[in-house]
Amino acid sequence: MTECWTVLKILQWTADYFASKEIDSARLDAELLLAATLDLDRVGLYVNFEQPLNAAELAAFRERVQRRAQREPVQYILGETEFWSLTFNVGPDVLVPRADTEVLVEEALLRIEDSSRVFDVGTGSGAIAIALAHEKPEILVTALDCSEPALAIARGNIQRHGVADRVTCLIGDLASLPTGPFEMIVSNPPYIPSGDWLKLMPEVRDYEPRLALDGGDDGLEAYRQLAVQSSRVLVPGGWLLVEVGIGQAAAVSALFKSAGLIEIGQRDDYAGIPRVVVGMAKL
Repeated sequence: MTECWTVLKILQWTADYFASKEIDSARLDAELLLAATLDLDRVGLYVNFEQPLNAAELAAFRERVQRRAQREPVQYILGETEFWSLTFNVGPDVLVPRADTEVLVEEALLRIEDSSRVFDVGTGSGAIAIALAHEKPEILVTALDCSEPALAIARGNIQRHGVADRVTCLIGDLASLPTGPFEMIVSNPPYIPSGDWLKLMPEVRDYEPRLALDGGDDGLEAYRQLAVQSSRVLVPGGWLLVEVGIGQAAAVSALFKSAGLIEIGQRDDYAGIPRVVVGMAKL
């Protein structure tokens, strides 16, 4: 990259290079990385197509391109991502929040009362907890994770979005959840079967924390623990809402039923895939 590289020229080269590395979102990733390097938005790139990059900009961009070519997620390279129209700090200690999880937030908002106490199990970056607190100013959220580095990122996001007075972080795991009581439990738990690990995309397998993804032999271990403990943690009539992987909704619904939950239901994501399972603690 020693010749004169304009915005348009380097975008075209980078998109082709990423495509040669079998990166599906080659053009989008090139745009996101270049926009961040030049402190522009994506529209700004198109307005400045003929702008040449200086040596410092080229060096910074080259480093980011090399990282992406090794299949590191764009979100980790940039250090942040968007979820629920909010910007969250992210890094290798937490999962990258995904659009599918916004369906869980939507479903939770349909059931939250203004004074609800909500328990977010496996909070990671804090995306679910913060999104709910952002939408419902009267609720109190306890955000649990077994990883202190993950909670450090969550605390930063909580401060960033001004909800520190209503979202509290707690270290702990699924083995023994604290007694609330809570009106709602929400969770995007680990749900990938251990045997499927090597089949995952490199971005997930090689960079995202396995602790937050590996759901045991059948991918359902976290759901078993959540379902069994829900009646102890929830108030009568309280809700348990979980995100599930593809093809898991029926099995998770059965676990909810076995644990004594009622009013069990499912919610599809926008691709028509059952993505959320809900159940109510007995009245």
